[in-house]
Amino acid sequence: MEDHHLNEKILPMTSVTSGEVRKVREDIYCLSVQIVNVIFLGLPKSGTWILVDAGMPRSAEIIKKNAEAIYGTDHPPAAIILTHGHFDHVGALIELMEYWKAPVYAHIKEMPYLTGQESYPEPDPSVEGGLVAKISWMFPNEGINLDEKIQPLPDDQSVPGLDGWKWIHTPGHTKGHISLFRESDRSLIAGDAFVNVRQDSLYKVFTQEREISGPPRYLTTDWEAAKQSVRWLEALKPKIAVTGHGHPAEGEELDIGLSKLAREFDSLAKPDHGKYVE
Repeated sequence: MEDHHLNEKILPMTSVTSGEVRKVREDIYCLSVQIVNVIFLGLPKSGTWILVDAGMPRSAEIIKKNAEAIYGTDHPPAAIILTHGHFDHVGALIELMEYWKAPVYAHIKEMPYLTGQESYPEPDPSVEGGLVAKISWMFPNEGINLDEKIQPLPDDQSVPGLDGWKWIHTPGHTKGHISLFRESDRSLIAGDAFVNVRQDSLYKVFTQEREISGPPRYLTTDWEAAKQSVRWLEALKPKIAVTGHGHPAEGEELDIGLSKLAREFDSLAKPDHGKYVE
């Protein structure tokens, strides 16, 4: 199993919230790792939980430390679920897989990037935005090869290892991007289908200034699909959303921000120009 030296791909970016764990619900925890969020789903006392995404390269220790503080050292995750396979969501994946011996799942359309068959499209630093967009050419776009250790998500939209949740295909940012939704309390794990910080602005990434925004511009390749995915998620009327970047959002902040993004996606999220803009 090759890792394409992901651990050598370290980016000197972080945020003021890096290392913080937020208890979002009794069974939803959000860990900030530099500029990205890792999510733990499951009640601490139950011993049954799953990990959603695997953070930045070299973040395995902080992920393990916080997971074991919540669930104990004798309760590995029942599964690791990937919203998608970009470098900042699989950075510690291989180390965590080997440590916990947990099965890993992703959408079938994400498989070429997780089995060594394809690399992701190159980042687009030509999109308008802040410094992060300008330096995105540095971001690794290579896929990783997990061989037979990666499995496609079940066709029935169930989430392996955890009852009550379903996965939703939300393409645009990547072909196989997914989000997770729980109908009982309308909790949403959005991944990068939309985020709660302007991800192309270095200042806003660092300060984690809240702003319901579209997917990161420099890594999104299908803007029509991305718009439709935001509209699908807005139609669910989530009460709380944990996104791949930024603070969890709920209440008026989420209602107003997500509704506006869905209505005005082309002007708020889609770049005016870029190699992936029609």
